[in-house]
Amino acid sequence: MKIRVCQGVSGIILITMVTSLMLVYNNSGSGNRSSSSSSPSSHHRGPVPSTKKPERPQRLPTPTLEGYTGVMDRKPLKMHCRTCALVTSSGQLTRSRRGEEIDSSECVIRMNDAPSISYQQDVGRRTSLRVVAHSSLQRVLRSRQELLNASQDTVFIFWGPSSRMRRDGKGHVYNNLRLLNHLLPKLKVYIISRIKMLKFDELFKNETGIDRKRSNSWLSTGWFTMVIAMELCDRINVYGMVPPDFCRSSSHPSLPYHYYEPSGPDECSMYLSHERSRRGSHHRFITEKAVFANWARTLNIHFRQPDWKPAAARARVNSSRAPLPAGS
Repeated sequence: MKIRVCQGVSGIILITMVTSLMLVYNNSGSGNRSSSSSSPSSHHRGPVPSTKKPERPQRLPTPTLEGYTGVMDRKPLKMHCRTCALVTSSGQLTRSRRGEEIDSSECVIRMNDAPSISYQQDVGRRTSLRVVAHSSLQRVLRSRQELLNASQDTVFIFWGPSSRMRRDGKGHVYNNLRLLNHLLPKLKVYIISRIKMLKFDELFKNETGIDRKRSNSWLSTGWFTMVIAMELCDRINVYGMVPPDFCRSSSHPSLPYHYYEPSGPDECSMYLSHERSRRGSHHRFITEKAVFANWARTLNIHFRQPDWKPAAARARVNSSRAPLPAGS
């Protein structure tokens, strides 16, 4: 009888232990499943998207053009353009209706005192850079209302011989520019340094074989403007420049030298007389155009109004690519 009671008690204890183990196991499994179902990986297949905003690409700093220094602060010019319209002063632009096309360029470059008011349909209305010869300063001052007062966003680069641009009080062009900048402090006025001017002379001699000083030649504002544009612009569209052999044809049209002086001298007569002259100072307009045509074969330079391309097989002037002048 005692044995049966003991066996009964033992059975109850064993059943209780088994039941307890099963409950523990089930609770453990349930806990694991619950934990698993609440894990982010069960809801998102693949990586969790980042909430961090993408970084904007950093803008490259504006390149510094050495050799062009501010009249007041003496800091170098910082400027760059993807596309440039280099607008000459040629009568070729008369009735061209290229104004809208010119203004669509990122930068518009003009020379000396060439106006845009009253000529917007043909030459555009915007001016980003104006390259001015020392001899044109007085004409620019006479057109102060249009060229200076209304040109606070325009960069002006003046060039001239070192005797007139010196900073020791004896350079009268430089003195006038300082006075001008005092009167119009927001005007962006730069001059070309003496070392840089020598680089322009050196480039002319390398490209043509002609020593500028020995040949009594003056580089034209067009020469300075084209070389500056090559430093400044990724692409240059030149408006109003004729091919180097244009005036040698007997059938060339008669057009004024400047579009804003319809009664002025004939363009080709001016080019030919300067090119043939051997007495006194003169420009080498046709020689310079031959160099520009040569550069256009390998550089991103294009001619508009008239539209032309340099001949591929034409004999080169001296080299096929212009070594841009450096130095300050």
